[in-house]
Amino acid sequence: MSAIPTARVSAPALPGLVSIVTPCLDSERFIRETIDSVAAQDYPHIEHIVMDGGSTDGTLAILAEYNGLAVHSGRDHGTASAINGGFRRAHGEYFMYLNADDVLLPGAISAGVKALEEAPGAAGIYGDASWIDEAGGMIGPYPVRDFDPKLLQCECFICQPASLLRSSSFEAAGLLNEDFNLTFDYEFWMRLARITTLRRIRVPLALSRMHRSNKSLGQRSDVFVETFRILRQHYAYVPFRWILAYECHRMDGRDQFFEQPQYSVLRYLRSLPAGLSMNADARLRYAREWLRFITFRRVLRYLRQK
Repeated sequence: MSAIPTARVSAPALPGLVSIVTPCLDSERFIRETIDSVAAQDYPHIEHIVMDGGSTDGTLAILAEYNGLAVHSGRDHGTASAINGGFRRAHGEYFMYLNADDVLLPGAISAGVKALEEAPGAAGIYGDASWIDEAGGMIGPYPVRDFDPKLLQCECFICQPASLLRSSSFEAAGLLNEDFNLTFDYEFWMRLARITTLRRIRVPLALSRMHRSNKSLGQRSDVFVETFRILRQHYAYVPFRWILAYECHRMDGRDQFFEQPQYSVLRYLRSLPAGLSMNADARLRYAREWLRFITFRRVLRYLRQK
């Protein structure tokens, strides 16, 4: 008597693998909180790759406490190089990088993958985020905006730790540009926006830590230099707001985050020759933009503040 065939029950398919790369170097102050925020995600299919640049503090000892982490340690050529190296080791359908002082909020990965599944034409998603200080205290919301490639010329409105990309899109855009040490994420968004679109979701996904040893604050002058370089490269133009901020920083040395810039008539005036020089091929455009901001009412207001 032949055996009665039974139905074959297949195991439920796992959702798409999410690869998270964390670059780090001497990050013992914050990396535990970063790793824990990934481990606490409710999404069931995550690989976490840590690219250590050769830490000499307690970072590696902390990482050794965690099972399931893929840790690679050795000298690299900067943060962008480390992230690209991690991506090349990754296997996920989805990809993000999370700096060693940033934090994912509970449910962030599940929300991101769900949003991508609902928007098959989007290269990635980004959500809401907040800034925190070095002690984890809340500073305020990150100025996230709806996706608009033109707006990227004026500001970086995408909070990087609150973003999730399709790995294929990250690769199609050419990965991060390793020529940039400080503004590679901003430059990447510009490049990606030229070939595809991103979807904003109004869900809190991450906390971005700001502290005075943060590279974007501690190396403020270098940030401006790199930003001007990428603006000229992608838009052939540096807007007035960037020039004015740079002139303020040159005069007062403020980090323009914890220490807000001090505007004055003199700094507005200095922004004219600086901007004309920076935009040698678009001087008329810059002069018109400058004149739109230099109104009698605005000058009078600053004079009264003196």
